[in-house]
Amino acid sequence: MIRSLLVANRAEIARRIFRTCRELGIATVAVHSDPDAGAPHVREADAAVRLPGSAPADTYLRADLLVQAALAAGADAVHPGYGFLSENADFARAVTGAGLTWVGPPAEAIEAMASKTRAKDLMRAAGVPLLAPLDPGRATPDDLPLLVKAAAGGGGRGMRVVRDLAALPAELTSARAEALSAFGDAEVFLEPYVEGARHVEVQILADAHGRVWALGTRDCSLQRRHQKVIEEAPAPGLSDGLRDALHEAAAGAARAIGYRGVGTVEFLVGRDGRPYFLEMNTRLQVEHPVTECVYGVDLVALQLRVAEGEPLPAEPPQAHGHAVEARLYAEDPARGWRPGTGVMHRLAVAEGPGLRVDSGLADGDEITVHYDPMLAKVIAWAPTRAGAVRRLAHALERARLHGPVTNRDLLVRALRHPEFEDARMDTGFLERHLGQLTATDDRTAPLAALAAALADAARRPATATVAGRLGGWRNVPSQPQLKTYRSEPDGTEHEVRYRLTRDGLMADGHPDTRLVESGPHHVVLDVDGVRRTFEVAGYGDDVYVDSPLGAHAFTALPRFPDPTARTEPGSLLAPMPGTVARVAEVAVGDRVEAGQPILWLEAMKMEHRVTAPAAGVLSALHATPGRQVEVGAVLAVVAEEAPAPPPPPRTAHSDQQSAPGRSRT
Repeated sequence: MIRSLLVANRAEIARRIFRTCRELGIATVAVHSDPDAGAPHVREADAAVRLPGSAPADTYLRADLLVQAALAAGADAVHPGYGFLSENADFARAVTGAGLTWVGPPAEAIEAMASKTRAKDLMRAAGVPLLAPLDPGRATPDDLPLLVKAAAGGGGRGMRVVRDLAALPAELTSARAEALSAFGDAEVFLEPYVEGARHVEVQILADAHGRVWALGTRDCSLQRRHQKVIEEAPAPGLSDGLRDALHEAAAGAARAIGYRGVGTVEFLVGRDGRPYFLEMNTRLQVEHPVTECVYGVDLVALQLRVAEGEPLPAEPPQAHGHAVEARLYAEDPARGWRPGTGVMHRLAVAEGPGLRVDSGLADGDEITVHYDPMLAKVIAWAPTRAGAVRRLAHALERARLHGPVTNRDLLVRALRHPEFEDARMDTGFLERHLGQLTATDDRTAPLAALAAALADAARRPATATVAGRLGGWRNVPSQPQLKTYRSEPDGTEHEVRYRLTRDGLMADGHPDTRLVESGPHHVVLDVDGVRRTFEVAGYGDDVYVDSPLGAHAFTALPRFPDPTARTEPGSLLAPMPGTVARVAEVAVGDRVEAGQPILWLEAMKMEHRVTAPAAGVLSALHATPGRQVEVGAVLAVVAEEAPAPPPPPRTAHSDQQSAPGRSRT
């Protein structure tokens, strides 16, 4: 029996596993890097072991340190979670070699599926349907579009869609470089890209006694950069025949490699309904909660049971209802999915019947560049798909998210999009509708800015003599009050001018708005006869206003701002803190074109391309691979070429000289 379990991971998944351990009476051991020293998963564990350093390569990716930590803390088992070393066969062997129980599949099964190319060979032999690989040297225009994929790893790293055959060599080179940087393996392969396909997966669970469960399907089609954003179970709209075929193929894949434990077999389902094997994830998935909600099981508890050698029941439980999960990220979808960093002052999503929140953060935690920008997973269950989708959208809409910009608005709009509501989505959904899903709606921002200004006034003694009703205001300044806020992240400025008089609120631009009640943290306004309540929270100059009309983030601007520092024209600034992953083959003095890649910045497990802002000459290059930079750091400078002077005006004299004998009238 497992008595003490070390989780070789961090944040949300570590907390998730600890929760099950507490229910089962298993002691818990956390590990942590230096930035995670005060993280919730560390505070919740019975014991914690420091992994000196900040970067994952020095901490959570050090198998030797993790095994030493387990032995030092007296753990008798190790759970890898997901990500990091969860699919590393050498780590599994190191754990078992130290006499510890490995809560995962056999190392041989991990190894069999570690390379997508070898996995496809195994699945082809097992009769699992899949896409035939293509030889890059023999690809023709008839094969387009194509997909370049890294043989190792996942999460969209080293993956490129190619629609122009001329671009294939450059995309292969780029994918190899990213794969080598991310996984230490530059192998890539080529296969057809299936347009309009859905991403459907099957949850499997196998014990050491030959029993394999196919525990239903999940749809994970809503993706950005080939990374999942919204998942649901069961996958909607599948015929009984297709569902049975997917279950059979997934179970066959597990049996073919002698699988044991929890795993996921992933497929593409084309518009014609034909499934194609993608890969097998030999670990617990991020989206496992939707399966747990529908089947009423605890997959972590079942993992532990299998690891202890217990058999699974003869039959899996029956499915009930529908569940949908949204991944809440600190990122800006409108700006190239740019990840955000900084303090998460507040992260509050209402939990209740049919709602579940899995998060690795607590209020006041710092979001750093070292790890994935996921803040939380929000999961909703209901008897019907429509009910689950509505419950999830409402919970996200009412969440209090005070900190870096998030993808919350995109999630809500995607859940309410007609294509998603009708289950007509595919893997291109977010890219196809990105403009619509990220469109800025400023109609309620001025009203939210007014509420912020009134709450600010209520905090000042001159106007807060009576915290409450408008009729109690006295000693009110007779001069108009002025406050300016900048909306984040779009930068729109809102100038609020108002007066509080004995006759009520007089605010420029809001003739039909009446102040009902005001306090330092809430404001009630009557707008055209409809009462609206605004919650206002301030953290220094950062102000967050939440109401049923929407959430707004502002920066309070000083009345007399200091002159801002200026950078040299043509400067390429770091859009976020991160590490320079690689630099293009350019040198100072080279001519570059507008949009030409200069370097790639790695932050939060993603690479971000930094390009020349205009055509010109590279006059400075301050970036070298491995260099860590802060947001706003100057990485390079492109001296823009001056436009060519217009030709001199042509005169009659010059005309005659250049064209002798030509008559002019």
